[in-house]
Amino acid sequence: MKRSLIKRKLGKVDRALNKAIDGAEIPGAVVLARMPRDGEVLEFAWVKGLAAMRPERIPMSRQTIFDLASLTKSIATTTAVMRLMEDGLVALEDPVAKHLPVFAEREKEHISVRHLLTHSSGLKPWRGYHETLMEKERRTGERIVGTRAGREWILDRVLRSALVHEPGEAAVYGDLDFIALGALVEEVAGKPLEQFCAERIFEPLGMKETRFLPLSPDAKELPGLPEAARRRFAATENCPWRKRILWGEVHDPNASAMGGVAGHAGLFAPVDDVMCFAQAFLDAWHDRTELLPPSLVRDFSERQQLPGNSDWALGWDTPTEGQSSSGQYFSSRSVGHLGFTGTSLWIDLEREAIVVMLTNRVHLVAKRSQFALRPRIHDLIIEGLTAD
Repeated sequence: MKRSLIKRKLGKVDRALNKAIDGAEIPGAVVLARMPRDGEVLEFAWVKGLAAMRPERIPMSRQTIFDLASLTKSIATTTAVMRLMEDGLVALEDPVAKHLPVFAEREKEHISVRHLLTHSSGLKPWRGYHETLMEKERRTGERIVGTRAGREWILDRVLRSALVHEPGEAAVYGDLDFIALGALVEEVAGKPLEQFCAERIFEPLGMKETRFLPLSPDAKELPGLPEAARRRFAATENCPWRKRILWGEVHDPNASAMGGVAGHAGLFAPVDDVMCFAQAFLDAWHDRTELLPPSLVRDFSERQQLPGNSDWALGWDTPTEGQSSSGQYFSSRSVGHLGFTGTSLWIDLEREAIVVMLTNRVHLVAKRSQFALRPRIHDLIIEGLTAD
């Protein structure tokens, strides 16, 4: 192995990230890649640009904490369901209504946990519940958004909602499936989602800075986060309805309206914690650790074919030929997920390559960011790591 050649090839990653920052596609990024080769584990990191542009300019660092957005679905909620299955408390074929009886309304009694994990339940992908709650606030003058009452109202609407297609007929990616799964985890575990995930996922795996950020019940707007701690976070959008730059609080509007904790969004972590999770997942798939249950990790990594043309595994995406955000080199035995804020995780289970890419793409540049950068970066990294 010629390490000098690998470093030279990986220089293209530097240039691609710099070009994206110079072109205002992203303010900054932290990328961490790992792959074994010739008896050693290669690891390379790139730290670029700014974690925040306003209200002050703060350089990105490897310790910057990101709003993971929909990576919450895979790292937190999917893994929480896996833990409950490990405990014998939940099964994939369980009707959701077995654990959440109200879910049976509107002919949903046969929808299973597997349907929710594969986005094939038939629930509508997204609804602007935060907008409805804001309108209720305007009418009543009472604070609802971000409160327990707001959270319970959204959960009730999701669980009672009607189907837009028959279960298993189509796989339509969205949030409502995972809002329901988050409620299921809480009901079965008998504790809040953030507590269960901390106890059964983050702490055992050594993810020391991974957490949800619940809104402070006493604060009208911001989470109860000290200003010094806030500077560790990457800023996201200049939110039109919250009327401020989001910095150390969840970007997703429905997760915010639910108090900062939800099954589809709300998780925050630095790059090394995400890599820690990915390595544990990979090691479990290869039966090298029991930090996660190996047999379930393998089951959750398999495409479920609900319906037959779907690329979804259980809570995880897999590469779509010719158009995957993982690029062209990740094998079909790969799993990954994206987050709207500019985050992604891809794990090639066969090659044992992991790429964690965390950016703050929606921070003041969202309209210009198409984010074709993801597959480009993944391709350049794999090309570099496999250079002869």
